[in-house]
Order: sequence, then C-alpha cells, then structure tokens
Amino acid sequence: MNRRLWLKNMSQSLSAAFLARASTVGLATGGALALSACAGPQISDYAAQTPILDLRTYFSGTVDAWGLFTDRSGRVVKRFTVVMDCKWQGDEGVLDEAFTYSDGTKQRRIWRLKALPNGLYEGRADDVVGMASGQTKGNAFQWQYTLALPIDGSVWHVQFDDWMYLMDERVMLNKAVMSKLGVTLGEVTLSFTRREPVATGGKP
Repeated sequence: MNRRLWLKNMSQSLSAAFLARASTVGLATGGALALSACAGPQISDYAAQTPILDLRTYFSGTVDAWGLFTDRSGRVVKRFTVVMDCKWQGDEGVLDEAFTYSDGTKQRRIWRLKALPNGLYEGRADDVVGMASGQTKGNAFQWQYTLALPIDGSVWHVQFDDWMYLMDERVMLNKAVMSKLGVTLGEVTLSFTRREPVATGGKP
C-alpha cells in the first residue's frame, strides 16, 4: 500500500469511537512526542496574555462543548457535543465527559487530573498511554498526549498536540492536531462554554 493510500484509509478509519477518545481535556505522555523540540509556539509565548487560565477554576461545575473532527484534507468527518461534569477536591480533579455524535452514537470518558506547582498538571484516563502532563501560562494551556485507539481490529498509538485558549469568563477555544509516525492525520476543534461564568477574582 503506498503512502497516500495509507493516509487516506487511516483518516477514513477514524470513527466516532476515535473521536470519543480525542479528549476535550487531553494530556501528554512524557517524551512520546518530543514536540517541544520542534519549531512552533511554546507555552511561554502566552505568559503575558489575559485572562489568566486556571484549570481548577474553569473546569468546575458543568461545562458544555461543541466540536468537530476534520481529516488531513480539511473535510469534516464528525461533529459532536460534550457535557462535562467537573469536580475538584484540593489539587485532584475528575472530569466526566459525555459525548453525543452527529450520527446519534454516545460515549463517555473520565479524566483524573492532579494540579502541580508552576501551572503543571498530570492525569490519567483509561486509553492514555502512561502518565499524561501539561502546563498553563497566561491564558493558554498546552498538553500533548498519546492515545491507544482501536482501529480496524488493531490498536494505534496516536499523538495529539493540544492547545486551549481562555477567551473570557465563560468561553475557551481548543485545537488539537493529531499525528501518527510524524504524519498529520487531522484536527479536533472545540468551543467550551461554562454554564456559570467565572466571577471576578478567579473563582466560580
């Protein structure tokens, strides 16, 4: 199978089950991607940007999201909505995500996160390879992650470079680039909205 045909088949194989695992709050495996060594934006570039993003504050209570998956040609493959039930006890949080796809299918995934010093976060989910991590600076959050995805009877390790940008007290935008063996497969784009705005002072 030539490279072009492989990429086409790979993109077409990314079904609703794949999107369900493309978490709205994905995290990175340490060193699986080595994306930090590549040219491109760094999380430090956003240190002076406002409003300041604190994940424990934003992902608290109920958060709604609307998203879509586009393949490497830019074609929309799947649309979906997410209702997130987010709870924290101290530095440990649980993000319970309920997905509904444009074809009527539904899925659920749960993230268990831990806040660390200096805006760092780590966490686990059932389909994340190893421990995941990310970091906030200013209004941005970058996390990279590797997911174990069942596709056509096999399990693929697919890498994501995931960025979130806080727009105001309710809205945050998210864009994740997916790749396999260094080849871009597609993107996930999301818009989050808190049902209750974050009050002045950074607390809901």
